[in-house]
Amino acid sequence: MLKNDIKNRLFIENKTLDDLKHKLVIDKKRLDEINDFLMKPGNKIIGDFLKVVEKYGTPDEINLKARESGKIENLMTRLKEKNPSYVKDLEWLIEQRDEGAFITVDEYREKILGDKAKNMDFNEDFAVTLEISACQYFPAFMKEARQAVEKQELMPGRFIRVRCMKEQEEDGDLLAMAAAMQIIGASWCETLDTRGTDGSNIHLGGPDTITGYFGGVGEPNDYPLKWVDEFLYYYTNYGVKQVLNINPGTILLGYLMHKLGIDVEFKISVYMGNDNPYAVFWTLMAARLFSREDSSTSLIGFNFSNSVNNTTIELSSEIRKSLGLEDFVRFEHHILETWKSIVIQPYDRREELLELASKVKNISAKHEGGEVDVDSKREHPTDILDYFLSKSEIEEKSLMPALVQNYMDKHAAINNTARALTENGLSFIAAPLLHHRR
Repeated sequence: MLKNDIKNRLFIENKTLDDLKHKLVIDKKRLDEINDFLMKPGNKIIGDFLKVVEKYGTPDEINLKARESGKIENLMTRLKEKNPSYVKDLEWLIEQRDEGAFITVDEYREKILGDKAKNMDFNEDFAVTLEISACQYFPAFMKEARQAVEKQELMPGRFIRVRCMKEQEEDGDLLAMAAAMQIIGASWCETLDTRGTDGSNIHLGGPDTITGYFGGVGEPNDYPLKWVDEFLYYYTNYGVKQVLNINPGTILLGYLMHKLGIDVEFKISVYMGNDNPYAVFWTLMAARLFSREDSSTSLIGFNFSNSVNNTTIELSSEIRKSLGLEDFVRFEHHILETWKSIVIQPYDRREELLELASKVKNISAKHEGGEVDVDSKREHPTDILDYFLSKSEIEEKSLMPALVQNYMDKHAAINNTARALTENGLSFIAAPLLHHRR
């Protein structure tokens, strides 16, 4: 009798839950209302957006310009005029790549595990992308590459850059890094200057007004259109395809550009605050709604907030898979953070990554700081605020050697993560054209 009562109660509870779920289903007429708004004659916000796009041509013309500008031979030709010494660096990089000077993944595994590596089955479907942030200066990148050859270390499979675009356009770093990323086959993301620290909010300044930024990160009023304009400039002139995104408005316009046929890609910053599965659902839902017929989306990745735990990421992975976005959207998770100005230290999520790596596909291990015991003892430890210094300020303060050391500490941390993954039978993605050779 008791068993029957329990069964009946469970049946009623499940039926009640199902009835409640049905109330959440989005009515088609609501989607029609959104489409009607997009197509509404005289719609100013859409009209203003399309006017910015039209400055650069049709989507096909825009993509063609980007492909031509981004060809390595064209980048190198322009770099010869801008900074010839960088061309020699890139030629060295190509030579080392073609001669097989960089360690292969198989060689790396044997180096770490010995003969044991030959009998281990590494599941490449769950490979973790080795990600470094931020790679601000091309000379630091070259120092990293030369050390990787000398010491048979791994180069990252993904680079994040947060340097002023106009500044690096002027000194040739932008051309050099765009070429370097193609040479090594890595993905990379630039950060546009229209990003909230450019005077967009006239009421906010530096750290003394930091709480004023909590309500949103710096794309007020017409700034989303400036962001589109800036993206299209660097896309068509340098082939820069992937940029950081920090604001709901610019995220939406990124979706709309892609929907038009422009091959924009963006990743969402940690500052956006995707810190729970419901926020992730919101982010991915919009990406899916504006995806193309082939299911592709301009959202190629996003950083979780530093507050998430493994359960958050696993639940988010289920959402991503259910929406058909597992192959398109990378989860980018901070493993180490800068020692100063962003989190309470010590912050080290490597052990959590090792638990997660066999369960969640398409994830990257982002290294924004060095190892805790190394970084904390540096005379100038990593500091997120250094990203906002101009090159001239850095040189005036004689900080460049310290910042290069900080970057090399991150490189060491990347290799420590690769070692830990390998020792646990887990796979990784390093720079594909350097290390994943067959």
